[in-house]
Amino acid sequence: MPQRGRIVGIDVSKRQVEACLRSPPARLAQPSTPEGRQRMIAWLREHDVELAVMEASGGYERDWAEALRRARIAVRIVDPKRVRYFARSAGRLAKNDPIDAAMIAWFAETFAAAAAPAEDPERAAVDRLMTARALLVRLESQIGQQGPHRQPPLVERAGRAIAGVIVRQRKQLETAIAARIARHADLAERHAIIQSVPGVGPRCAAGIIAWLPELGQIGGKPATALVGLAPYDDDSGGHRGERHIKGGRREIRELLYMATFAATRCNPVIKAHYQQLRARGKKFKLALVACMRKLIVILNTMLARGQRWTPPTATAVG
Repeated sequence: MPQRGRIVGIDVSKRQVEACLRSPPARLAQPSTPEGRQRMIAWLREHDVELAVMEASGGYERDWAEALRRARIAVRIVDPKRVRYFARSAGRLAKNDPIDAAMIAWFAETFAAAAAPAEDPERAAVDRLMTARALLVRLESQIGQQGPHRQPPLVERAGRAIAGVIVRQRKQLETAIAARIARHADLAERHAIIQSVPGVGPRCAAGIIAWLPELGQIGGKPATALVGLAPYDDDSGGHRGERHIKGGRREIRELLYMATFAATRCNPVIKAHYQQLRARGKKFKLALVACMRKLIVILNTMLARGQRWTPPTATAVG
């Protein structure tokens, strides 16, 4: 008799998925087709599955996640690196699709997470647009890095032509992102709250909407960990190593870095915090990362309360 509320680990690839239940053990492989998804959903219902956990797989997981949610099966998408680190810590070094599905299921059972934000198709659309924009920004940067180096005339002309296309397409994406957010009342309000903070511009606000939907629904420390700003100890016995930040969501961290850099000049709270840290001898990068943590905690609190930025009094700043 299958138990209720079971968790399934699903390994997603381009052509098929592998699903694994741990106790009692059961497996099923299905092709990544509409028919395969329907057979998989029927099998999951037969085994009373309530939660499906899968890794982010470059977009291949999206159709599966949408189909499962429509079938009223909760979906949790996890960072593949966390699952691999978990597997290594357990001494499981072999890797194939059935093994990966089993490891995802074990990982999900071991690390129960807080409820994920409700899936919002509009936010997911912003996510895809922002991800496409990030790709164009990286390409634009790579082409720009060739500027100081002398190239044959043909290469220079090609670089300028490609750069021009990238800039035009990036601007079109940014227009589409702004329009998508403006059409959705909840996203528009969230965007307005975030952008009300001095230093945080429309790109960073859109990035938070796309890549950090948990913000405002979790605590400050988990929020900084999601972004990859939580400092980790490097101590052993009498050794006291320097603390470092690790992991997290690189895309939003990069946007937050630029927003914080601007905030150290125009945001009275972040500016004062930065100046205090520097006066105490903190290096530039350490001080800026500390300010990034402070900024993400401020944003988290504002979103949780649904409040826009209120300029602090002179006493509060000092």
